[in-house]
Amino acid sequence: MATILLVDDERGVHLSFEDAMEPSHRVLHAESPQEALEVLDREEVDLLVTDLEMPGGGGLDLLRSLVDRGKKLASLVLSGHGTVPNVVEAMQLGALDFLEKPASTDRLRVAVATALRLVDREREADELRARAGVDPAVLARLVGAAREMNELLEAIQLVAPRKARVLITGENGTGKELVARAIHEGSPRSEAPFVRVNCAALPETLIESELFGHEKGAFTGAQARKAGRFERASGGTLFLDEVGELPLSMQPKLLRAIEAGEIERVGGTETLKVDVRLLAATNRDLEQLVAEGEFREDLYYRLSVVPVAVPPLRRRLSDLPALSQHFLDWACAEEGLPRRELTPDALAVLAEHSWPGNVRELRNLVERLVIFSATERIGADAVRAALPGGGGGVTATGDDGLFDGEQSLKDLVAEAERRAITRRLAQCDGHKTRAAESLGMERSHLYKKMKALGIDGDDK
Repeated sequence: MATILLVDDERGVHLSFEDAMEPSHRVLHAESPQEALEVLDREEVDLLVTDLEMPGGGGLDLLRSLVDRGKKLASLVLSGHGTVPNVVEAMQLGALDFLEKPASTDRLRVAVATALRLVDREREADELRARAGVDPAVLARLVGAAREMNELLEAIQLVAPRKARVLITGENGTGKELVARAIHEGSPRSEAPFVRVNCAALPETLIESELFGHEKGAFTGAQARKAGRFERASGGTLFLDEVGELPLSMQPKLLRAIEAGEIERVGGTETLKVDVRLLAATNRDLEQLVAEGEFREDLYYRLSVVPVAVPPLRRRLSDLPALSQHFLDWACAEEGLPRRELTPDALAVLAEHSWPGNVRELRNLVERLVIFSATERIGADAVRAALPGGGGGVTATGDDGLFDGEQSLKDLVAEAERRAITRRLAQCDGHKTRAAESLGMERSHLYKKMKALGIDGDDK
């Protein structure tokens, strides 16, 4: 049974509202914001429905009081003559929907049912987070109450305490590493190391040494014994990120380490026992790679004992408001700025974007908005300008003044290469393998070019 509090100074509204509600709903009544606060002090309420304007204080006053008290409560707003600024402020204070009076019975029922479904989803997500036994600081970044996120949280809850290997799949920027860390935090190994390896960022000649370590003198530059990632993760969790980029020549050695729990350092003869819980992640279709002969079938089945899929942002757009505000709060705290909020029309613009870079793209966008917005309320125009193609960047000719000076041909070519690589990396969300493929280059050649041109980049 859901409990709904209706706040309105017109008795007729109370009667018609109660008639419109399902028999299973419990409806409480208040005729002013002060009376509503008194009801909320003694009753547990699932949904607040309030008139926008009432004698002696209106719905905005009530919503502000709830924010000041730190009380999170889903709410709907009724109004017969509300202005656009008032409606916008109500939305910013947490209102889920706005209904013009007199609202039809069908409209009321739909709005209330939709709001209560959202309440149920958020409650379920909170319960899943609590039951998962995962560090709240980690799960706090897995924001959202969409069905796909609830399924993901439930999967984390189920696999975290187990020993099984997990293969985390999803597009770039969906948060696969966050999922891996959440699984580690919820496991009996949470106090032991969590060691990450980005398989795409390691040159093929160094992968074996990075994974298994090496002895002094094993190769040129090996001036001392070095423990590999397997040794460093022993007792804890080893996370192989972008495992689909692992060279075929390296896969049998990884398979042996997984099956036997044993490794040998490069240049060594001693067999070392290691105890790691292995998690892997990829944005590639490993089954397709297996079919093409680029990934060992036996290794694939060893890694994917439990597959966990992370949904792209475009499939959970209902989480955009919560995710956006989460990143806004984080970015403002990082920059030491007052709290920022997105207006409803700004959120509508975000919902129209396709989000090829997923949650990472949203986070980066929000950081830009925080830096460049002078006001605490960020509107649709600011969002449009910050989105790809929104007006920032190069000139209409595309050269951005590249040929205006008297540079040598060598310098011009270097600058053109620098810009082409930088933009392609941005389009590929920093993923160097994909950027190299799209530029028709070997990955190793791209790394050399980036180093020569002074281009920084994350290990992806």
